[in-house]
Amino acid sequence: MNFGILGRVVASLALALSFTASAHAQSQVNLEAAFDRALGTEVRAPQDFSARYDSQLARQIAQIADGSQGRIGVAAIDLATGEEVAVLGDQRFPMASTSKIAIAATFLEGVDQGRWSLSSEFPLMVPVPSKRFSSTVAPVRPGQYFPAADLIEMMITRSNNQATDALLKAVGGPAAVNDWARRAGLREFNLTRDIATLVRDDGEVDPAVAVDLRDSATPREMVRLLQGIHQGQWLSASSRRVILGAMERCRTGTRRIPAMLPAGAIVAHKTGSLNNTSSDIGIISTPDGRTIAVAIYVTGQGTRLNREGRIANIARALYDGYGESAARQYANARYGSAGSTGAGVAAN
Repeated sequence: MNFGILGRVVASLALALSFTASAHAQSQVNLEAAFDRALGTEVRAPQDFSARYDSQLARQIAQIADGSQGRIGVAAIDLATGEEVAVLGDQRFPMASTSKIAIAATFLEGVDQGRWSLSSEFPLMVPVPSKRFSSTVAPVRPGQYFPAADLIEMMITRSNNQATDALLKAVGGPAAVNDWARRAGLREFNLTRDIATLVRDDGEVDPAVAVDLRDSATPREMVRLLQGIHQGQWLSASSRRVILGAMERCRTGTRRIPAMLPAGAIVAHKTGSLNNTSSDIGIISTPDGRTIAVAIYVTGQGTRLNREGRIANIARALYDGYGESAARQYANARYGSAGSTGAGVAAN
């Protein structure tokens, strides 16, 4: 009698479970059908994250900027056509002294607003000896006073750190430069320390194998900085001439962007150097009227000379590549019939 009751109970449970399993299976079928209706039934391959380059020039730059011996970031734009090339263009690199362009721009905005003038005098900020990492900000003392125009000239043409920190202190420190960058739309730019602290504590992170967000920017963002200054987006015409004129007189980095360019090219640039990293950003003006903004950041490569050689090679490849691109556009241009006043449209 008890065994009969037990058997009926077990049978009832089995039947209930079978209904539950059937309902679950039907639910799964309905869910899969919904996915198929929304996304299709073709096989969906996994995403491919390998690097792709849209032009022959981009592929050539990627080969030269091989990062097997350290990270190399490149960004460039033809300011006439808007044609861009980038390799690790959105990855952060140490700005080193290339940040001095943004510091100068921040100060010159104050000149344009009447807060001070190019004849206003400020003291050099001279480092006081201190142990690495012994303080958040490296100690400095006021030195000789110079007019702001001279400080900008020293800061950009000779990369004078004491002159840079003089103007950085005048504008309100790194936070003021970051504020200017944000208002200019430069989101991938971050100045954290003054130059005295940056130099004293240099070497904490190897930029060839690690990304340090402090005092860093992306190559693409630095090209936007150059583009905006060249096009007068943020500063008056006179302030724009101050920065670009000093960049044309730059005396550092003769083995970098200018090294392999033809004699007719004009280079307005600013270099940067720290532990295991060398960089150069600038505007190249060609004899045939083209203007190219370039940012090149090289880490590793064994020696500083090797890093500078990479920069020079990349700059020449960009110069030649953009020249060939312009020639192709000219050769492929379609013109109207005789007497037509309509301009031809270049085929890319």
